[in-house]
Amino acid sequence: MSEVAVGTAGAPASAGPVRDLAQLGVCAFLVVLGVIMLVDASTLGNNTAGTDPLGPRAVPLVLGSALIVLAVGLAVAVLRGSTPELEGGEDVDLDQRVDVKTVLMLVGVFVANIVLIDKLGWVISGAILFYGSALALGSRHYIRALVIAVAMSLTTFYGFAIGLGVGLPAGILQGIL
Repeated sequence: MSEVAVGTAGAPASAGPVRDLAQLGVCAFLVVLGVIMLVDASTLGNNTAGTDPLGPRAVPLVLGSALIVLAVGLAVAVLRGSTPELEGGEDVDLDQRVDVKTVLMLVGVFVANIVLIDKLGWVISGAILFYGSALALGSRHYIRALVIAVAMSLTTFYGFAIGLGVGLPAGILQGIL
C-alpha cells in the first residue's frame, strides 16, 4: 500500500516549493518607490558646497537604487520559493476583546495635542501627550509620569531646536524657553 504525503491542511503536499506570491506586491511597491526616488533625485540641482561635496542628489540616488536592487532580490527569492519564517507568536490573546477605553483615551490625547500645540506650544502639549499616554497605558505613578513627560517634552523641544535647527512652537512659553 503506497502512502501519499499530506500537507498541513490535509490536502496532498505539492511537489514544488510553496510560493508566497503576495510578496511580489511588496516587490512592486519597492520598485515604484525606488523609481519615484530616482526620478525625483534627477530633478534636484547638483549644488555642492564646501561642506557638502556630494550635493543633495547623492543620498536619494543611492537609496532609490538600493530599493530597486532589494526589490529584484526579493522577487527572485519569492519566485524560487523562499518564504519568510513564520512568526513564533506574540504575547497577544486573540480571544480578548479590544480595550476600547484605552484606545479612546490615546486618541483623545493625540487630538488634544493637535488642538493645543499651536496655542500652548510643544512643551506643554507634548507633556500632556506623554503624560496622558502613560496614564492611558496603565501607569499609576502619577508624579513620576508627569516628571518624565515634562522632561521628554523639554528634551525633544531643545533637541529639535539645537540639534536639528528646527523650531517647534513655543506657544505661551515664547520668550521663556
